[in-house]
Amino acid sequence: MSLEEALLDAEESMEKAVNYMLHEFSSIRTGKASPALVDSIDVEVYGTSMKLKQLALISTPEARMLVIQPFDASTTKDIERAISESRLGINPITDGKLIRLPMPELSEERRRDLVKSVKNIAEDSRVRIRGARRTAMDTAKKLEKEGDVSEDDLRAVEKEIQELTDKYIASIEEHVVRKEADIMKV
Repeated sequence: MSLEEALLDAEESMEKAVNYMLHEFSSIRTGKASPALVDSIDVEVYGTSMKLKQLALISTPEARMLVIQPFDASTTKDIERAISESRLGINPITDGKLIRLPMPELSEERRRDLVKSVKNIAEDSRVRIRGARRTAMDTAKKLEKEGDVSEDDLRAVEKEIQELTDKYIASIEEHVVRKEADIMKV
C-alpha cells in the first residue's frame, strides 16, 4: 500500500462515517413529517423482510402527516404492524388501502431525548473518523519503517491526515448543530 492509497482509504472511511450519521439523523423525527422517517423500516411480508419504501408509496400531504399507500393491498396489515413495532412511537391509522401517520407534537422532554440521540450518533461517527485516522497513520509509519517513505514525506502525510480528520469532525459538528436546532424548534 502507498501513502496515496492510505490517504484515499482514510478519506473514504471518514466520508462514509459522515454519510452514515446523516442517514441515521434522517430517521429521527423533528415534529414535521418526512418520508425518510419510515422508508427504511423493515416489514415482514411474503415470507421475507423488505424495506417499507419497496412496498409502498410514501407521501407528505401536510406538514405533520405521512400517508403510506401500499402497492399491494394485502400488505397493509404487515406494514401497519411494522410501523407500530418500530421505535417511531407513532400509531398508524388505517383508512381502507391507505395508512396515515399523524405526527404528534413533541414534548420538551422528548425533544431533549432526541438531541441526546443525535449527539450519541455523532459521537459514534467521530469515533469512526478517529479510527480511520489511526489506521492511516499506522500505515504511513509502517511504510516509513520499511524504508519506502522518507521522514519528511511521513510528516507531510500525517499533517494531511490530521487536516482531513479536522475537516470531517467540523462537518459533523455543523450537522449536529443544524439537527439540534431543527429538533428544538417548536
